[in-house]
Amino acid sequence: MTDTIELVEVSKWFGLKVAVSEVTIGFGPGVTGLLGPNGAGKTTLMRLVSGLQRPSQGRLTVLGVDPRKDTDVYRRMTLVPEDESIYERETARRFIETMARLAKVASPKERAAEALATVGLTDSAGRELGKFSKGMRQRAKVAAALVTDPEVLLLDEPLNGTDPVQRAELIRLFSELGRTGRTVIVSSHVLAEVERMADRVVAMVDGRLAAVGSVATIRAAMTDRPRLFYVETSGPRVLGSALLSTDGVLGVHLGGSRLRIEASDARALAMALPRLARDHGVEVTSVYPADESLESVFRYLVGSR
Repeated sequence: MTDTIELVEVSKWFGLKVAVSEVTIGFGPGVTGLLGPNGAGKTTLMRLVSGLQRPSQGRLTVLGVDPRKDTDVYRRMTLVPEDESIYERETARRFIETMARLAKVASPKERAAEALATVGLTDSAGRELGKFSKGMRQRAKVAAALVTDPEVLLLDEPLNGTDPVQRAELIRLFSELGRTGRTVIVSSHVLAEVERMADRVVAMVDGRLAAVGSVATIRAAMTDRPRLFYVETSGPRVLGSALLSTDGVLGVHLGGSRLRIEASDARALAMALPRLARDHGVEVTSVYPADESLESVFRYLVGSR
């Protein structure tokens, strides 16, 4: 599908500090998880896309236009920042209605009510934002973003302070927005949650792109890292010994009825396992990867940072 956001050789520096360096990437409909350690450039990248900051060099477009030159695009995209700045004496309802009026949304009261219901804040709409918990403030900020029905939604750490139930509901909401054709970029340090909602992952390290793609695709591309698998079997010692002489198997570790296998070639291992199990008369009950989670991939990417 056509990219709704395009960056070409985009860099941003502040004095001698380079926050984003020569980034070329496109974002299209769906949910993209933006990951990286502190200082990787995630927030700066979001601020560039939202038009809050101007690139020091390179070209950036959102929905076909430069957001710094064509401000009409702000009616079609929105940013939920990580900052905690809120109007503490405003009620949630007045805050959302004000955002709707500023964006010249038709029927601002009705749209505000819909947005509050979407994030589960209808019963608390009359309370002042300053009396909200951190998780409730996060949901109010998301409601303010949704009231304009944006095509592009930028979310910087939107799950901060939310409890497990709130996180699950927000993840469901963001996933649904992606499925309905919105471009959703989520920056978060909660890797398990990102893995649940993101179709694609963009990892940044030191202001540069470290990897782009699905978790499985990124892990498969790391050919310098052995693949790790767990195998549950009725004959761990027999099967483990047989595997040690198999091409592509770098190591086998025994733990009860489970083997932990390091392999340089996952395909070769998959071909060898059933043959060896049959030849040695043992049963294999399960085989599953040990390092294909987003957390494992992220750990490999950032190394010792």
